[in-house]
Amino acid sequence: MDKQYRTYLYAFLSRVFSNALDETYLKELQQNDELLSLLGEKSFNWFKTTSLETIAEELNIDYSSIFLMNAKPIESSILDAKDEILVGLQNPVMQFYFNHNYELNLAASHLQTPDHISIEFAFMQNLIAKNEILTQKEFLKAHLLKWAVPYFLGVKQMAKTPFYKDLSDFTIEFLASDYDFLVNELN
Repeated sequence: MDKQYRTYLYAFLSRVFSNALDETYLKELQQNDELLSLLGEKSFNWFKTTSLETIAEELNIDYSSIFLMNAKPIESSILDAKDEILVGLQNPVMQFYFNHNYELNLAASHLQTPDHISIEFAFMQNLIAKNEILTQKEFLKAHLLKWAVPYFLGVKQMAKTPFYKDLSDFTIEFLASDYDFLVNELN
């Protein structure tokens, strides 16, 4: 996988999990045959045969049900048995950012937690841009692979739309293949 491709996919994943998709983004996605094909045949067919209005409505319901009500995409919430969202340097992800000189301005984001899946994907995007291969591998192993894979297995079961079902599978496969890619790069 080349740097540009990896950067694009992490940016895409960061965007689609940060908020419900707006009409402008859905139109762009509907016209992006390559990305839809990459996500899966069911998503591709759904976007090609369903009105944008229906897609927007169903995705909004699915997003709200999954990511806002039932399965918040926040690492500390998933891994902590108390279902608490850790803040500051007591949060292992925030500690990782701090240890690797990554400044996170949560005030500039509506995602008020450092270990939200969108922020973790954006962090990976940033590490790729800076060519920090060892840190990418370390972050994937210590964080994303540890919680995102089981998380998205659960999300797939809750998802009603082909998009979020396929996106769950795609995310799991992408993270695993990206980790393999990094292991090979470092060898």
